[in-house]
Amino acid sequence: MTELLPRPFVFLRHGETFYNRAYLIAGSPDVPLTPYGESQAHDASAVLGRQAWSHVAVSTMFRARKTARLALPESKLHVYAGLRERDWGALEKTPIQDPMPYFETPDGGESWADFQRRVLDTLNELLTRFECPLVVAHSGVFRVICNVTQGHPYGARIGNVAPILCQPPAQEDNVWQLTPWQG
Repeated sequence: MTELLPRPFVFLRHGETFYNRAYLIAGSPDVPLTPYGESQAHDASAVLGRQAWSHVAVSTMFRARKTARLALPESKLHVYAGLRERDWGALEKTPIQDPMPYFETPDGGESWADFQRRVLDTLNELLTRFECPLVVAHSGVFRVICNVTQGHPYGARIGNVAPILCQPPAQEDNVWQLTPWQG
């Protein structure tokens, strides 16, 4: 499926990692949060903890799981392999490019089509089953969301631990709204 079911959800990127700070592609390495990344997640609990989430879906990767545990210590977390970051193969641990070659398949890496398919399959499963879930994952997952809702994966990088409300289009405008979520 190449579309996202028209149901609202909130997306949260994990806290800062060393790779984020150094502007390097992390991709599939299971890297930890920096102390600042842990602090970001703790600080987010004040806002995220006020919401009674229908479901908290989290990537299997350590940086996303740690962020979710720190931001929502009282919530039950549900881990999904389909929310993992893209495997960038030979490009991992190299500087982030501008623009990123999203649609190219890096040597030894995951194709954009395969990555987008697994992310959308997982998101659509969640949106079928839960009303406005929280999704804790990675910037690449957000790029997939942007690609299917905005028509391209490019644009400013999503901030670490900056929740985004993904609101389906109203019938008259047919455009998804991706806006900061305030709680």
